[in-house]
Amino acid sequence: MAMLEVKNLSTGYGKVTVVNDISFSVEAGQWISIIGNNGAGKTTLLKAILGLLPASAGSVSFDSRDVTKLSPNQRIRSGMAFVPQGQQSFGGMTVDENLHVVADQYGSEAQARYDEAVEAFPVLKEFASRRAGLLSGGQRQQLSIARALITRPKLMILDEPTEGIQPNIVADIQKSIRSMVEDRGIGVVLVEQKVQFAVERCDTYHVLASGRFIASGKGGADQVETAKQSMRV
Repeated sequence: MAMLEVKNLSTGYGKVTVVNDISFSVEAGQWISIIGNNGAGKTTLLKAILGLLPASAGSVSFDSRDVTKLSPNQRIRSGMAFVPQGQQSFGGMTVDENLHVVADQYGSEAQARYDEAVEAFPVLKEFASRRAGLLSGGQRQQLSIARALITRPKLMILDEPTEGIQPNIVADIQKSIRSMVEDRGIGVVLVEQKVQFAVERCDTYHVLASGRFIASGKGGADQVETAKQSMRV
């Protein structure tokens, strides 16, 4: 059974529909990538899944529960985690403090959750005492994902995690996402413009254009050029 099921979902801003009749599902331990050019509606779709925008039609179900009318906080508490675009962190706080802000909410489990996050991104342990604002863009993105991992999500939603990131760290982030899926059984929804990053290690991809899916396929290195061609149509 699907962990996340989006059925005939439409949403937008006021009377303007931006995302129209979208359907897809994500199972536990499955990575789904949604690729598309600027203005395709990718972030708008994520906002509707998270409850940041209301659905004008269709539904969102998560963990066998209809969450279409639930608030973003209720969806997060049910097991969704969101890593927004832009390497979100508290710049004036150290890496260690950024992680503990989240981990300390879990009482006796705090240290174990902290350790799991640092294990996923060892560079964070190396720079534990450095202020987050002094990290590179790639390191801040790793910190953002680690903060989300501390919540032990069932579903991780990532919006353009490679934006402004140096290539060597892009590869590390891709490897970490695959590990979330295979080793932790987390479902992943990734929105991205960089086709190779999004497609070569995902399970399934969907191409979004003008608020609709225009192509879909299985992930894999041999599918990258096919996905790129679909985006050019």
